[in-house]
Amino acid sequence: MIEAYYQEGTKVTDIMKALGRSKQTVYHVINFLKDGHSAYDYYEHYKANKKRCGRRKTNLSQVEKDFIQTRLDRSWSLDVIKGTYPDRISCSMRTLYRL
Repeated sequence: MIEAYYQEGTKVTDIMKALGRSKQTVYHVINFLKDGHSAYDYYEHYKANKKRCGRRKTNLSQVEKDFIQTRLDRSWSLDVIKGTYPDRISCSMRTLYRL
């Protein structure tokens, strides 16, 4: 929508009021368009940046998985394993249950 308003020559303040966006956001998109990019390029750039946001997935090493599995085979619960060997497992108990 910002691209369409920009191509019509609409003022930035009118664009931001019509779309309910901040002035900085509108300027950021317009400057991106002025550099010769399209709205689709902006969206692809946005999605690529969004992938780097948020919590990273926790991965246990194979050694940790084997250690946990041997204790589970002996009928230990996950909280007992983590409580007994807190330094051997690199995640919290809550994350361990989630995994």
